Amino acid sequence: MNKKVVLASTGLSLLLSLTLANWGCGSRTEGELEIVNVSYDPTRELYQAYNSLFEKHYEELTGQPITVTQSHGGSGKQAIEVANGLRADVVTLALEGDVQVVADAGLIEPGFLSEFPRDSSPYTSTIVFLVRAGNPKNIVDWNDLLRDGVGVITPNPKTSGGAMWNYLAAWYYFEEAGQSEAEIKNSIAKLYKNVLVLDSGARGSTTSFVNNGQGDVLIAWENEAFLSLREYPGKYEIVVPSVSILCQPTVAVVDKVAQRHGAEDAASEYLQYLYSDEAQEVEAQNFYRPSSPEIYAKYVSESDSSTITAIPEDGKWINDKVKKIDINHFGGWAKARKDHFAEGANFDQIYEK
Repeated sequence: MNKKVVLASTGLSLLLSLTLANWGCGSRTEGELEIVNVSYDPTRELYQAYNSLFEKHYEELTGQPITVTQSHGGSGKQAIEVANGLRADVVTLALEGDVQVVADAGLIEPGFLSEFPRDSSPYTSTIVFLVRAGNPKNIVDWNDLLRDGVGVITPNPKTSGGAMWNYLAAWYYFEEAGQSEAEIKNSIAKLYKNVLVLDSGARGSTTSFVNNGQGDVLIAWENEAFLSLREYPGKYEIVVPSVSILCQPTVAVVDKVAQRHGAEDAASEYLQYLYSDEAQEVEAQNFYRPSSPEIYAKYVSESDSSTITAIPEDGKWINDKVKKIDINHFGGWAKARKDHFAEGANFDQIYEK
């Protein structure tokens, strides 16, 4: 059932009986509303900026102060935690399939994909490679990740939504190269044989590569790669592979939880406001691809270089030339999970090799 977003300054009070100290929840004034956003690994910086914007917007709109608490981890793991009782008024996870896990637990009403514009995906991303300055292993495309002596860092598809996107993008590359399914599985097996660390989430993989100095290449969310360029100028480069995948993070109100805490209207507005021009600018400035065509166009670069050594001074960072497929290429998330990530499916068969 689709819900209309109805905002009112009355009827939105929240009586909290749950302590969120383990999430670093700050103090609140009496009567202040609070909502909890459970998200995936690389969105920390995005939601720190967005939450401040939203809190100001919401108080101006309703006259009621609000605080947003955020939680991050591997998307698949986060989905399971919410399904098992972790407090979340909204989820902003890496993919539709992880939100479906929460829906299957009876916490989200059917039809969440049509709840908000663009299949409830306010921003998108894609998958790129992050390499060390000078690209010493000369990594250009997916087939280079199979070479002997190339150390790869990528998270675990069993716990990380980003890792699922990584795996599917690699699968598509070898498929485009004309390999049979058996040959694709062998290629993916070679790739994972080169994986040095299989972290539980994308941010953990970034830490392994950037902070711990492990590996020669990080298969990364585009925004994670750009954050590394910004934080460590001159130390890393982004390599854009010849083919990739359109990553569509999905947002949803966790209806049963938000209703229980009197926060359903606030939770709906929190997600709807992600589509506002102000929020879309914040998303683009944190290296997510905004869904607004006008704001997207502001950040598209004229360059189609496959190597990015620094964030462009004009702020135009989006490379729009790379060939990308979406999850429909794999029959949608239900089929992709069944074929590749379920117990005993392709990933398990491949990884056992």
